Amino acid sequence: MKKLNRREIKKLKEDLSYKPVLIWDKLSAAQEREVEREAKEYKVFLDYCLTERRTVDWLAREAGRAGFEEPCPGRACLVVLYRHKCGALAWLGRRPLSEGLRIVGSHIDCPRLDLKTRPLYEEAEMAFFKTQYYGGIKKYQWLARPLALIGVAVKPDGRTVEIEVGLKPDDPVFTVADLLPHLARKAQYEKKLSEAFEGEKLNVIIGSRPLGDGEVKDRFKLSLLSLLKERFDLSEADLVSAELEVVPAQRARDVGLDRALIGAYGHDDRVSVYTSFQAALEAVRVEGGPARPGICLFVDKEETGSDGSTGAQSRLLEQVTAQLFIAAGLQPSSWAIEEALFNSRALSADVSAAFDPDYPEVHEKRNAAFLGYGPCLVKYTGSGGKYSTNDANAEYLGWLRGVLDRARVIWQAGGLGKVDEGGGGTIAKYLARYGLEVVDFGVPVLGMHSPFELISKADLLMTRRAMAAFFKAE
Repeated sequence: MKKLNRREIKKLKEDLSYKPVLIWDKLSAAQEREVEREAKEYKVFLDYCLTERRTVDWLAREAGRAGFEEPCPGRACLVVLYRHKCGALAWLGRRPLSEGLRIVGSHIDCPRLDLKTRPLYEEAEMAFFKTQYYGGIKKYQWLARPLALIGVAVKPDGRTVEIEVGLKPDDPVFTVADLLPHLARKAQYEKKLSEAFEGEKLNVIIGSRPLGDGEVKDRFKLSLLSLLKERFDLSEADLVSAELEVVPAQRARDVGLDRALIGAYGHDDRVSVYTSFQAALEAVRVEGGPARPGICLFVDKEETGSDGSTGAQSRLLEQVTAQLFIAAGLQPSSWAIEEALFNSRALSADVSAAFDPDYPEVHEKRNAAFLGYGPCLVKYTGSGGKYSTNDANAEYLGWLRGVLDRARVIWQAGGLGKVDEGGGGTIAKYLARYGLEVVDFGVPVLGMHSPFELISKADLLMTRRAMAAFFKAE
């Protein structure tokens, strides 16, 4: 090999080595202002979209303002909503549907506490709601913190009652009490973490003022039933046909003296919902229309396995694709839909685990995502020997790298922790069932699945740009 001087070696290293780029090092003053504008709008989105239903409501409202309409023949941009829990934006392009679509799928559900079917009871002169935790949570993180109650109850005559308590400044809040340290030695300290905090004890305190005198039975529970009737016209039986979620009673906040981070409940995965939605609006506004037809898909139940009629394992994607065929004046036969999806390219838009410097032992640092280095391309998730994963192929990754680089998007590549340390899944493997190309791609999150997750504002901006570039790609 030819002997190289220092300058030649330096150039060779620059040309051949791969080193992630910190976004803040590349932003101009104008771009930093754009980062702050985007972050401000995103925080407003998060403060409203605390449940799946509220997220779908936001999507419907904003899509209507942007010109998306209910499915109808001849309309280029459609909004499809299903059971108040999932939906999609879809549009036609200059290229035929048979040549494939650009699809970005994200999930709108987040870990939380759900009320049980018969939640209300009293004990020790207090009234409580029984809960069932939803998704992967660390149970202790939900103790001794202000909580809000949000959802709907549907009465037998079909009337829907909206419920929201704990978000306004003068609202009361709720909480799950923790055990005082003086009495916690045997009950908590000497147990494994998984045993010290029991799911059955995540009971939400909702009141402690009785109704009537000591002769009245269950008078604390009765007091709460009276308040539910007075404020929401609900009886105890109405709670059976209700979807009520307990979420943190907090607003999205800037974190750090430099305000570089956003702390909030629900970054996983509503940051992907927000960025893909904004990217879709940008894509359809391209002069002459987008080259490819596209679908911006929003599904439920990812945190519990993507099951159910509103999860990624449902037939929603096929239904939306069929609506595009109808809009194009074509017959949506099963073969035509399969061909269109088979030829499609997709992003499973989901967050990745950011490197935590306090716990470096669970990460493989060379293949970890870092805050501020852009959205993370995750070739495979799953666990152990790549079980339960979609493993994206080299051809698709090469194409996607080209799309991102040409759009001057700063991005990084990584994985989910050390081999055999744990693992996790996304909707990628369910999209892959159609034979399309798909890879996981999203914002790194610190403290994922906690009630107060952290992301970088710079990553937010770059992720929206990346998704817009993907939607616009030929």
